[in-house]
Parts: sequence; C-alpha cells; structure tokens
Amino acid sequence: MSGIIESSPAQQNCSRYDIRVIIKFSVILGKDASYIHKDLVTVLGENAPSIQTVRKWVKAVSEGRDDMEDKPRPGRPVTACGDENISKVLVSLSDDGRKTCEDISTETSMSRTSVLRVLTNKLNKKKKFSKWIPHLLTDEQKESMVNFSRNFLRRFQTEQNDFLGRIIISDETWVYSWDPETKRQSAEWRDFDEPRQEKVRRKQGALKVMHMIFFEMNGVILRWPVPIGTTINAQYFKKVLQDKLRPAIRKKRPGLLESGILFHHDNAPVHTVRAVTDVLAGYRWELLEHPCYSSDLAPIIFTYSLK
Repeated sequence: MSGIIESSPAQQNCSRYDIRVIIKFSVILGKDASYIHKDLVTVLGENAPSIQTVRKWVKAVSEGRDDMEDKPRPGRPVTACGDENISKVLVSLSDDGRKTCEDISTETSMSRTSVLRVLTNKLNKKKKFSKWIPHLLTDEQKESMVNFSRNFLRRFQTEQNDFLGRIIISDETWVYSWDPETKRQSAEWRDFDEPRQEKVRRKQGALKVMHMIFFEMNGVILRWPVPIGTTINAQYFKKVLQDKLRPAIRKKRPGLLESGILFHHDNAPVHTVRAVTDVLAGYRWELLEHPCYSSDLAPIIFTYSLK
C-alpha cells in the first residue's frame, strides 16, 4: 500500500513539523492526499492527522509553500498575564480587597478582561461576599466561650447523661398566633379552564404573643404565654419562676427537684438582676454560665419551633 511498512517509537513520536515535512516529501513524489493519509495512519495510528489536515497541507505545498512552520498569528501578543501585570494587580489589591475590576483596570492601565484573567486564572481569586454574623467577638469573648465549652464538656465526661438531664433551659420568643395557609395546602383540583381561588396574603406580625419557654432534654416543662401589654421585668420573671415553673417541675419532672437543677438562660438584664438570682439561689439551683453573644447556647431558636 505504501513504502512505510513498520512503525517504530521514533516514528510514532513525530511532531507536527515532522508530519508536515513527510507530507511535503510525499507531494514531491507525486502522491495524492488520500494516499499520504493512509501512509500516516499506518505509521502513526491514532496520532495521525485528519484527512482534512492532510489535504490542507497538500494544497499549501502544491501552491508553492516551502516553510512548514506555523505562521505568526495576527493580533496582540499574550502578555496580559505576565509577571509584571500580576504584580500590578497584587499591589492594587493590597490597598483594598473590595476594588472592582474597573478600579484595578484604571489604576494599572490594563483592560478589564486582562484584570479578570489575572485574578481568576493566575491568582486563583474569587470575589466572596461577607458572611452575616450577629456580633464580632473580641478575643476575650472568644476565650470565654472556649473556656465555657471546655468546662461543659469536662462535666459531661464526668457525669454523662446525669449532667444533661438536670439542665433546664429558659428563653423567650415571639409566637405568631395565626397559622398562614401554605401554597401547597391551598391547592385543589379544578377544571382546566376554571380560575384559581383567591386568598388574602396576611402580613406577618399582625398578631403575636410573647411566650416564656422552659424545657429540658425530654421536652417542654412550661410554655407560658405573656399577657398582651405585659412587660417581662424582674418581678414578673420572678413570679413565673415561683408560681408557674416550680409547680410545673414538681408535676412533670419531680425527680429534678431532688437531684439538683442546673438552670441556664442568657444574659438579658431581666435574668441577671439580684431579685431573680436570689430566687435561684434560694432554690439551690446552679446557674450555668452564659458567655456574651452566645446565641448557640440559648437554643430555643434551634431546638424548639412553635407557630
């Protein structure tokens, strides 16, 4: 079929330039594109160029092309992502990480596309939005949280479930007194051409009641709705502890009073005044520490959902 009978590793590793030289030599011998392509496939197998590529170079050689190297491509040379431009972008970002590509482009005299290419491809940068958190804690507050968590873990390792079973958590939350119908709940089968039924979209917050929740690991001990118009102050909180919570514990969890209660609530002023702490001390309830701004340690939002 062709003069090339066997292939060797050297032949199989031919570069594009080598292949083009072979095509040129074959054209000089008078071979057509199809015959040259068959020879290349015999030697190179899957590495052989396509028949279209062979035809293109056969035509170029036949028209007098002598140089088998690639011709220089028109356009601007690729220098946008060079070390000099990368340094410019880094210097610009060091002043303000919130700069836009347009800002950096103005400072560095680079195009916006080049700036974006340097940021993403060379520097592996990605613009990320700030994450919302309730408070920025100081180092002292962070250390306080770590110490509390270690002490809590140490007690659990020593007392196991006996420790967790004695904890009563107190918190307050707004409870909306209406239960809006969801879109899925309102769905009903109707004729194809029958219009949908209308419903009123009620505004959240039209009716709401403050609830005082007291619970432990087995569930809610007391859920007390605060009368509308009543302010939860020290005297009211003290009265709920005495007249509502303690009787509820005696009725629902009588063993807790004898085993010793570990009481936990946040640092709201109404919880830390002396009138309240004196009541807890009189009951011999141990008050667990609550570090500042530790919403995760006042888990009413996460562990108890109420409409």
